[in-house]
Amino acid sequence: MTEKKTFESSLKELEAAVERLESGELLLEDALACFEEGVHAAADCQKLLQDAELKVAQLVADKDGTIRQQPFAEENGSE
Repeated sequence: MTEKKTFESSLKELEAAVERLESGELLLEDALACFEEGVHAAADCQKLLQDAELKVAQLVADKDGTIRQQPFAEENGSE
């Protein structure tokens, strides 16, 4: 019954929570529950983005023309 969440589904949950909170029509208890749902959805989004970042690599050419992989977040600023 446990489905693997996607980034898109977590983002939709977060957007829905924000929309409900911004409406100003929720009672305090409902607003707190909605806020908690939003925090969980945001954490899910962050985790999924971090996992994706680890998978992304870019190919770069060294000065001698050798192609190598480096993590996406690593800057190629050494000239």
